[in-house]
Amino acid sequence: MARYTQSEALLDRALKVIPVGTQTFSKSHLTYPRGVSPLYLEGGKGSKVWDADGNEYIDFGNALTAVTLGYQYPAVDNAVREQMEKGVIFGLPHRLEVEVSEKICEMVPCAEMVRFGKNGSDATTGAIRIARAYTGRDHIIQWGYHGWHDWSIGITGRNRGVPQAVRDLTHTFEYNDIYSLERVFKQYPNQVAAVIMEPCNSVLPNFSFLQAVREMAHKNMALFIMDEVITGFRFANGGAQEYFGVTPDIATFGKGIANGYPLAAIAGKAEIMRTVENIHYSYTYAGECLSLAAGLATMNELQTKPVAEYLHNIGKLLMDATQDIAKETGAHVRVTGHPSWQFLHFDNTAQLTLWKQEIFQRGILSLGQHCMSYSHNTEDVYRLLDVYREVFPILVAAYGKEQEYLRCTIAEPLFKVR
Repeated sequence: MARYTQSEALLDRALKVIPVGTQTFSKSHLTYPRGVSPLYLEGGKGSKVWDADGNEYIDFGNALTAVTLGYQYPAVDNAVREQMEKGVIFGLPHRLEVEVSEKICEMVPCAEMVRFGKNGSDATTGAIRIARAYTGRDHIIQWGYHGWHDWSIGITGRNRGVPQAVRDLTHTFEYNDIYSLERVFKQYPNQVAAVIMEPCNSVLPNFSFLQAVREMAHKNMALFIMDEVITGFRFANGGAQEYFGVTPDIATFGKGIANGYPLAAIAGKAEIMRTVENIHYSYTYAGECLSLAAGLATMNELQTKPVAEYLHNIGKLLMDATQDIAKETGAHVRVTGHPSWQFLHFDNTAQLTLWKQEIFQRGILSLGQHCMSYSHNTEDVYRLLDVYREVFPILVAAYGKEQEYLRCTIAEPLFKVR
C-alpha cells in the first residue's frame, strides 16, 4: 500500500467526481487491482513511465497501444510545439488536413481519400455509416473490437442502453472460419452492408483467410472494412493490409497514427469515400492542427526509419524468450499474436491478477500484452525477461491457490473484448 499511497489518494478523490474514477475502463481500478497497482501516471519518456508516487516502470502497454515511437518522441513533440505557435484550430481548414491526407494515401494501399476523427470509435462508426449509405443496406457483420458506439458494443455483454432494434442489425462470426461468415450471409441475404473486422489480434490469420473474407463480402455485394486502429502503422507502414497483402474497400486508423495524439482516420476507395459528401460525418475538432502535425511527423518517422522492422525484431526476441522461460519454469503462460503486439494467456483471472501484482512491484507496466515501441531497447527486454524468471516460478507455486498469494481482490474483466 505504501508504494501506491498517492495513487490511492487520487483515486479516492476521483471516485467522488468521475464514474469508475477515470475516463477509460481499461485504465480503471477494475482492471488495475487496488492495493497492488499504480493507479495514476505522472509522466513518461522513451519506454519509461512514472506513477504518482514516483515509481518507475518500463511500459509494455504504451497507452493502450497508442504510442508507437515512444513517450516524448522529439520529432513528434517538436512538430506539435511548432504548430502550437501558429494555432490549434481555426474556422477554415488548415493545410495540414491536405498534407496528412496525402501522406496516408501515399502509405496505405486502400487509401484514395481520407476523412479524420479523434479516436478509433469515430473512424469505425463513420466507416459503417458510409457502408450503409453506399450499399443501401442496414446489417453489419463484425469480428473483433471496434469501439463504444451502439452498432458495435450492442452485441457484447456491455450492451445496456443500446436499443434491441440496433443490436439486431449487427452479427458476428468465428475468426479463421470462413464457413461461419457464409452462414451469416445466408441468414441475411441481400441485407448486409459490410463486413468489418480487425485483421488479427491474439491469433494470426490462417493462409488466405482474409482474402476469403474479402471475396465473400464482395460476392454478397457488401463492403470489406479492415479495422486497423491498432495494426495500422505498426505491422507495416501500410498496416496489416500491406503486411498480409489484402486490400480492403475501407480501412480505419487511430492508435499509432500520431504517437498518442488524438487522431483517427477513415481511408478508402474514392468512389466509396465520396459518399461522405451525402451523409453527415462532420465535427469541429476533426481538423485540429496539433494532432495533425503529430500525425504527419509520426508518418515521416515511419518512412525514414525502420520502425516496423524494429518493432517486429525486438518483439520477436521478447516473444520467443518469454515462451522459453514459461516452458523452463512450467508456468501456464502462452504468448500469441504479432511480435509488435503480443498477448499473454493465463488459465484464469486469479493467475492474471497475481502476474500483475508481481510485475508492477518489479517496475514493469502491462495488462497482459507486450506492445512494443521504437523506444524499447534490448536492455528493456532483458529486464522484463529477468522479471519473468522471478515471477513465473511464483505463478507455478501458487497455481490453484492464487488467493493465498494475492494482496488484493481478483480483477475480473468488464467484458471480453478480444
